[in-house]
Amino acid sequence: MDMEQSKLKNIVIVGGGTAGWMTASALAKTLKGQYQISLVESDQIGTIGVGEATIPMINLFNRMLELDEDEFMRQTQGTFKLGIEFVNWGRLGDRYYHGFGVIGQETWTVDFYQYWLKQYLAGKAPELDRFSINNVASMHNKFMRAQGDMPNSPLGQIIHAYQFDAGLYAKFLRGFSEARGVQRIEGKIGGVRQRDGDGHVTAVVLEDGRQVEGDLFIDCSGFRGLLIEETLKTGYEDWSHWLPCDTAIAVPCANAAELTPFTRATARKAGWQWRIPLQHRIGNGHVFSSRFMSEDEASSILMSNLDGEPLADPRTVRFRTGKRKQAWNKNVVAIGLSCGFIEPLESTSIHLIQMGIAHLLEYFPAAGFEAADIRQYNRVMSDEYTWARDFVILHYKATERNDSPFWDYCRQMEVPELLQHKMDLFRSNGRVFREGTELFTKNNWLQVMHGQRIRPQSYNPLVDLISEQEIAGYLEEVTTVIRNCAEHMPLHSAYIAAHCAAKPAKM
Repeated sequence: MDMEQSKLKNIVIVGGGTAGWMTASALAKTLKGQYQISLVESDQIGTIGVGEATIPMINLFNRMLELDEDEFMRQTQGTFKLGIEFVNWGRLGDRYYHGFGVIGQETWTVDFYQYWLKQYLAGKAPELDRFSINNVASMHNKFMRAQGDMPNSPLGQIIHAYQFDAGLYAKFLRGFSEARGVQRIEGKIGGVRQRDGDGHVTAVVLEDGRQVEGDLFIDCSGFRGLLIEETLKTGYEDWSHWLPCDTAIAVPCANAAELTPFTRATARKAGWQWRIPLQHRIGNGHVFSSRFMSEDEASSILMSNLDGEPLADPRTVRFRTGKRKQAWNKNVVAIGLSCGFIEPLESTSIHLIQMGIAHLLEYFPAAGFEAADIRQYNRVMSDEYTWARDFVILHYKATERNDSPFWDYCRQMEVPELLQHKMDLFRSNGRVFREGTELFTKNNWLQVMHGQRIRPQSYNPLVDLISEQEIAGYLEEVTTVIRNCAEHMPLHSAYIAAHCAAKPAKM
């Protein structure tokens, strides 16, 4: 019996930018020249390019491509990222770090943080961020890569991601893709051809009349959703009642004196401001709700809170949080903004692109496009977006701020049932759980819930199996070791200068 399936021949990616070129590079690397891959984009159409911060999962993507990390950093004007600093979220004046990696050191019967929690509730333990090498290093602008020969030391547990210029990243991946056979086609799409009977897309038609035919189409056309929405009318699930911000104003500015190894998110009166330090500039933006603040006021707040002189005019992007009702419809897969959008508060945009690609490879179709495969892809991508959504909603809901109508709305709004359950569970005995294979771990949930003043009534009673004296001594030992390790680390700026400094930007 011949089990070989009829293969696809032509894959067409519609749109470039981060989503398009990440998809092209991954397919070019994985499919080893066995498929024709084309990417259609127009120099006349700009990309959003405001999501310049990432999370550690991008390391898997870069390793899959076998990228040299130092060269990648030089080409993208990149810096290293140990986590995010949140300012003014729980209350005005609050400040906490959400760092990558471990908290403390696992031991005894229950999670480490439960031992810390007992002491903290009794007023006998320092803040949570003192138990994370990533967070302590961030406080002092220190950085080094994890030391592979020191697995039992905090220096072997450093987890990093990146902050980079999204436009340069797309350019870097374009070169990678074209070197591996991807054909870039310049042109604006003026029409779409569909097959009679089942409505599958057969070709996109450029404004000059050229037709680009394909078997599988990947829609990376941004919010527009040229294929997934304008052509196939897939539908959109709106989440703006939970995530009311709908506008972002972005502007780069000159660098500050210190090159910080973290992204900063500062809560404002009707949203929040991002600060992403790169080698050649700082990326800034103000995400806000137009229901609660005018664009002029939002722009004024942004421009008066920059570290240096602006390097361009502010640029406004309007969006609607949510996701397509199907990420894969017929022979079209939406990846990136065409699939959905969660505001960049926890740097999940590039991760969701990555997961769209990873799941596409997992359920990669033959020419027949099996309905069960498509259903499963839609199911797992829906989970990916929903998990990211709930984690971001937590930042708005878990607040004591009452200084503006925006924060009153967020504090009082009803949230998804599973998120409410997680908050209730933490309030009882400080318990945190991870739903399935969701992106965010116990340590992620713990840092944000504690950082935004959700306080448990008590702790896991099994903690009391260990004497308070033993717990206190152990917590002191952990903080001392982490503090000593952070002191050993070089400054972030010095580490970049020694390993991956970009050539000075041309003026």
